[in-house]
Amino acid sequence: MAASNNVIVCINLVAVILSIPIIGAGIWLANGQADTCVQFLQWPVIILGVLILVVALAGCIGAFFRITWLLVVYLVVMLVLVILLVCLVGFVYMVTLRGHGNIEADRAYLQYHMNDFSGFLRRRVRSSFKWDRIRSCISQTNVCAELSQSYRMAEDFFNAHLTPMQSGCCRPPTQCGYTFVNPTYWIRAFNLGADMDCLQWSNDQTQLCYNCDSCKGGLLANLRKEWKRANVVLIITVIVLIVVYLVGCCAFRNAKTEDLFRKYKQGYT
Repeated sequence: MAASNNVIVCINLVAVILSIPIIGAGIWLANGQADTCVQFLQWPVIILGVLILVVALAGCIGAFFRITWLLVVYLVVMLVLVILLVCLVGFVYMVTLRGHGNIEADRAYLQYHMNDFSGFLRRRVRSSFKWDRIRSCISQTNVCAELSQSYRMAEDFFNAHLTPMQSGCCRPPTQCGYTFVNPTYWIRAFNLGADMDCLQWSNDQTQLCYNCDSCKGGLLANLRKEWKRANVVLIITVIVLIVVYLVGCCAFRNAKTEDLFRKYKQGYT
């Protein structure tokens, strides 16, 4: 049984190590450009990572001190956590399937529309109550302010590869026909067209296009990109964690078999 317990200790140490990238992915999301203002996915990821860390440590203790009931609890709870992690990975994959930028003539950056994204992501920004909070958060960042420091000429700006949030929130939509002065200051056109975002644009540096649907689309595009990157880490981690869990189950079963055989042998002798 000692050999099987040593195996269980080792695989739980691996599970402890695997919890680190999960927690790290949650912390990275918490500091992401879009997630900082939306604040949705990072906490489930961090909480799951911490729970896996605690349960794996409990498994190490149970195996090292040969506490059978603790190992049983570990196997049951870890199974639940693995299932929850798989569900989270599947959920993130489904809600980030849709969403892309639209190419614009003579522009290196893309235009984003809120309706291009999944219904779940759209609901994060649709209500005025939620968007007022997010808009206030965006206005306090340097997402747009850094553009004026980086691009002085119109040609340089039009050839710049802006982030989705910069493209959607920091400039008026191209179809509005505004004239470039600097990245966050534009001269209003006489014919604004039918796009309501053209009317929402303001040269007030605290407003810009923060009330535009294009800003919501840009934020969702940033959010989608951050979630997809985090999901790659979660997918790799959950695959390894499933393998580790299955090895742990086999080791636990072997340990119980060895224990029964040892008791039988002692009783026989």
